[in-house]
Amino acid sequence: MINLEAGMDGAAWRGFVCTIFILNFVFACQLLLLPPLVSAVGDKPGNSAELFERVSQSVKVKRYSEALDDLNAAIEADPTLSEAYWHRASVLRQICRYEESEKNYKKFLELNPGNSAAEKELSQLSQSQSALDTASNLFETGGFTKALDYIDKVVLVFSPACAKAKLLKVKLLLAAKDYSSAISETGYMLKEDENNLEALLLRGRAYYYLADHDVAIRHYQKGLRLDPEHGELKKAYFGLKNLLKRTKSAEDNVNKGKLRLAVEDFKGALSLDPNHLAHNVHLHLGLCKVLVQLGRGKDALISCTEALNIDEDLIDALVQRGEAKLLTEDWEGAVEDLKSAAQRSPQDMNIREALMRAEKSLKLSKRKDWYKILGVSKTSSVSEVKRAYKKLALQWHPDKNVDNREEAEAQFREIAAAYEVLGDEEKRTRYDRGEDIEDMGMGGGGGGFNPFGGGGQQFTFHFEGGFPGGFNF
Repeated sequence: MINLEAGMDGAAWRGFVCTIFILNFVFACQLLLLPPLVSAVGDKPGNSAELFERVSQSVKVKRYSEALDDLNAAIEADPTLSEAYWHRASVLRQICRYEESEKNYKKFLELNPGNSAAEKELSQLSQSQSALDTASNLFETGGFTKALDYIDKVVLVFSPACAKAKLLKVKLLLAAKDYSSAISETGYMLKEDENNLEALLLRGRAYYYLADHDVAIRHYQKGLRLDPEHGELKKAYFGLKNLLKRTKSAEDNVNKGKLRLAVEDFKGALSLDPNHLAHNVHLHLGLCKVLVQLGRGKDALISCTEALNIDEDLIDALVQRGEAKLLTEDWEGAVEDLKSAAQRSPQDMNIREALMRAEKSLKLSKRKDWYKILGVSKTSSVSEVKRAYKKLALQWHPDKNVDNREEAEAQFREIAAAYEVLGDEEKRTRYDRGEDIEDMGMGGGGGGFNPFGGGGQQFTFHFEGGFPGGFNF
């Protein structure tokens, strides 16, 4: 019996010792695992300073989540630790979580009424929040420059880590066609987080609009590897692939001589993204060249002008527009364009030859069209020219037009001058070649050739046979 009681006393003692051991183990774990910041409870200056120093370092290296975790734990351990509310409000303001930030500022001011520094930061929060809302509205209504001012001069000053503001800034830069700045801004964002899908998308678009398509595709592909179902990335990627496919098809058809198919491909590619100016300028130029080859001057003129509206220094587009104007018989316009191109590229002999053609066409356009005056075609035979001359000479003979003698004499001179050239095989050949024949005494149809013998009354032309009416030709 005594042995039994002794055995029970030994078991109880062992249980007591085990309990003591477990309690000590739990206490040790608490000491080891609870962060030092919890010991800030009771407003111990040393531990509080350590906490806020660690928070400051986290913010400095942009580890805002770690800073918030520390502050959240401190406030949970001691809800009266007022400075923790202030620090948390500041961190939340910097990442533009404005509503949460405002609550923490107000909690700090509740514990520390009248604190001017906190009241100032609360005012800055309000300004930043208002500026971000205003910038967002301006973006929707096209006020890109003013919106950028709000972002740069207000929002990112008071909330430098605001991801929403940074993304909006990049969108504004893209809308303002400042693609290089958009690339720089997204570069900073990707250094902080290389898997930022929005930054990858926007940076890809910036490269796309600079026509650096290979780099754009790499950004889209990286984003899609991270999220294969990302709608905007899929749309951007496949849209670019389709554009490149249509462009290549157009170029291949040009090389194969399938010009009409090339026209359709160029038009199809242009319809995909009218805002992609860096690429579309080459599509417009390619389309213009093909239309010139097809002899479609009016259509070519439109395409070349579109290219020049995008890049006024594109010499090739200026040359092609000159060729298009030759097709539409805008001789002066053709000379103007080709002369401008020749001045910009004086060593290009092809441009100089085109300019010479245009100048010759302009000169020819200003001379008399003898075929038109006689009413015959350029392929008319000598006999047809002669018959036309006889008919018109009779119609406009001054003696047959007494009531309008001055007009008749002028018309008769034109008819006689036309026949003087077209009735002579050598002169007609030179005229058809575009040579200057004024040295033959024609004077452009009236300067030196006078069928009236100087006095305007005697007619000495002789047609074969007599002519009724009292005079002979």
